[in-house]
Amino acid sequence: MRQDLFQKYDKPVPRYTSFPAVPHWDVANFTAQSWLQHLKKSFSKYSEEGISLYIHLPYCERLCTYCGCNKHITTNHAVEDPYIDAVLHEWKMYLEVLESKPLLRGIHLGGGTPTFFSAKNLERLLSGILSTAYVSADFEGSVEVHPTVTSFEQLAVLHNLGFSRLSAGVQDTDPVVQFIINRVQPNEETIRVVTDARNIGFQQINIDLVYGLPLQTFQSIQNTLKHVLELSPDRIAYYGYAHVPWKSKGQRRYSETDLPSVETKRAMYLMANEILTKNDYHAIGMDHFAKPDDPLFLARAEGRLHRNFMGYTTQNTPLMIGLGASAISDCETAYSQNYKTPKEYLAILSQKILPVEKGHILSQEDLQTKKHILNLMCYYQTCTNTIEDKEQRNIIQNRLSEMVADELLVIDNQDIKISPIGHPFVRNIAACFDPYFNKQANDTPTFSKSI
Repeated sequence: MRQDLFQKYDKPVPRYTSFPAVPHWDVANFTAQSWLQHLKKSFSKYSEEGISLYIHLPYCERLCTYCGCNKHITTNHAVEDPYIDAVLHEWKMYLEVLESKPLLRGIHLGGGTPTFFSAKNLERLLSGILSTAYVSADFEGSVEVHPTVTSFEQLAVLHNLGFSRLSAGVQDTDPVVQFIINRVQPNEETIRVVTDARNIGFQQINIDLVYGLPLQTFQSIQNTLKHVLELSPDRIAYYGYAHVPWKSKGQRRYSETDLPSVETKRAMYLMANEILTKNDYHAIGMDHFAKPDDPLFLARAEGRLHRNFMGYTTQNTPLMIGLGASAISDCETAYSQNYKTPKEYLAILSQKILPVEKGHILSQEDLQTKKHILNLMCYYQTCTNTIEDKEQRNIIQNRLSEMVADELLVIDNQDIKISPIGHPFVRNIAACFDPYFNKQANDTPTFSKSI
């Protein structure tokens, strides 16, 4: 490892699950009406390709302190019915806008904790949506689960409704780490859920891990990987912990002195990379590992790998509608995001108003930049020959020049290829293409650090 490079480039930059990043959206010139116009155009243009849905189920019974997701902590399950009613009402409003029955390619249930909801309510939600659409022959249903609150009955309902992919959050199996992040999860619970899912018929099992957590050690990661490899998941997401205490107040339970140094954090990634590679997992992008027969590995090999608000994915429908509090939608030329809290979301829908709070209409320059950033994040390379503005090309190359000198990438004419040394800094490199980021005040605490 080049320690000097980690010190130099460990700076706050976007994670680029979208471009522009949400803090850079032009919300002043966005309206819900403009969003719906772009939505309708996209649906008309891509109706045969189908659409996908992201449904945000925000409730959790307890707070995992490391988590930066939009969530609402409660043990009151009386919130389930009103929330399901609201999501189904929002979907009905979108159906009225689309004016014809859509072809549904996939649904992803995220959170929060989707399995906070009872099997009965999960069935009511999904049946209410699936019954109003044509379901594609290659439909993929995927769900994020917290093993300690996931039952056999819930998994059976999901599988009966076409769900085939399950992502189980594990993070770290060490009791000390679990205690400080307030996620006590015995390994037996994870084994139970994975075993149940496979017995029921789920075809793809993903395990989510996080490195760089407070009090985490090389030994705890080694033990965690040993437990995970015994389960033989098809895919492992190995996310770098994002320390953003100004955004996620739960992270104030510990201080930065409890976190591994930037050099240690990178060494934790490299150690896991070596262990997983020896066990026939292949690195995909900056934080995923997949077996050779996993669709994510095949998508990269065939040039179909994509990155969106859920991270790396094989599913790239031009139109993705987000339902639920804080959910983000993407229709290729525009983004929208719903009101973030369940209280706001429910209040707006009760007035029979689509709960869109903000969004961004992408310019032609945005769309061009988005392609370059996706190429870098998915394939570690891009070509600037599509940038017609010579001055803009020169600005980007000037921003990259220091990284070229540091051997993070090579520029051959207009082809840009990130070197293996540069892979950890792909977010920094992508940021050189981002005009919004480069206009931002450097003292604004907005993004997590890159390493």
